[in-house]
Amino acid sequence: MSGLDPRDGAFYARSVHDVARDLVGCVIRHGRTAGRVVEVESYHQEEPACHAFGGLTERTRVLFGPPGRAYVYRSYGVHALLNAVAEDEAVGAAALIRALEPIEGIDLMRRRRGLESVRELCSGPGKLTQALGVGVDLNGTSLLDGPIEVLPPPAGVVAPRVVTGTRIGINKAVELPWRFCDAGSACVSRPWPEPMRRGAAAAA
Repeated sequence: MSGLDPRDGAFYARSVHDVARDLVGCVIRHGRTAGRVVEVESYHQEEPACHAFGGLTERTRVLFGPPGRAYVYRSYGVHALLNAVAEDEAVGAAALIRALEPIEGIDLMRRRRGLESVRELCSGPGKLTQALGVGVDLNGTSLLDGPIEVLPPPAGVVAPRVVTGTRIGINKAVELPWRFCDAGSACVSRPWPEPMRRGAAAAA
């Protein structure tokens, strides 16, 4: 962990990989619901899996804007996916929030998701936005003082053991080890293959 506070713009104005790694353990709150981040992936304009790879467009405008904003887009016309914009302005980079461990508003999350299993409420990028009530209308809003709050790890909670591996759900740049997970969490979007586990520092 860098020691930076995610409520400070400096947290996001640095390498997207550092941002992604340090988001693990933080809390994301929207309205009456909140969860602890247990899985994040980083994306950068220099690799083809990133939306910014093709340059600045109307769709990617937020990615090239100030760091510390929410980039929320609809995947396959169905699920809203939440990203935190990182690095310097004019650099297209973002950290995709892939999974949360629910900690507040669990009954509301259950109603929104239509299921009971706490472990599965936020175990995927589209699942967590549905559980939190986050939609594409929040694209471009500030993560510093906007409706989506990103808070430091809760006091008294054991720091996550972050492991890294290749990203999932993509078909380009699949070899890059830019997926960051809390090795001790049962709420990640996909079980972690033991042979792929390694210290987070290896991804820097």
